[in-house]
Amino acid sequence: MKIEEIKTIVKLMSEHDLTEFKIEAEECNLCIRRGCSSPAPVVTQIAAPMPAAPAVAAAAPAPAAAAEAPKAAPAETIDSPLVGTFYRAPSPEAQPYAKIGDRVSADTVVGIIEAMKVLNEIKAEKSGVIKEILVENGQPVEYGEALFVIE
Repeated sequence: MKIEEIKTIVKLMSEHDLTEFKIEAEECNLCIRRGCSSPAPVVTQIAAPMPAAPAVAAAAPAPAAAAEAPKAAPAETIDSPLVGTFYRAPSPEAQPYAKIGDRVSADTVVGIIEAMKVLNEIKAEKSGVIKEILVENGQPVEYGEALFVIE
């Protein structure tokens, strides 16, 4: 099963508020669960009120700041296609798949995500140079979470 097909399944699960999806075929078995089995505690956070600033003072510097700063190209990210544990290398002794400064193409493997005891290669799916690595080795990641910043 391809990553794009899994992404579509996860999107449909979210749209239809499904918590579990299973498919069993000769070439693959897939089970996706959303949410957790035990109810999570509800945490409420109240923000302190911000003091109101005069509208005239805020309006004057904004045009000057916009004229001075050159517009930077928006950074692109390589996002996690599934939930699991992210690893930068195939084993603890091996070199990482991708390092800062490496040039990647759409088919370049940049890491692996372990999900349900299965190691899934993560491809860049974009071309560019890796500028930043946003997750640590062995860190749990969510679907759609940014893993790398590329230019």
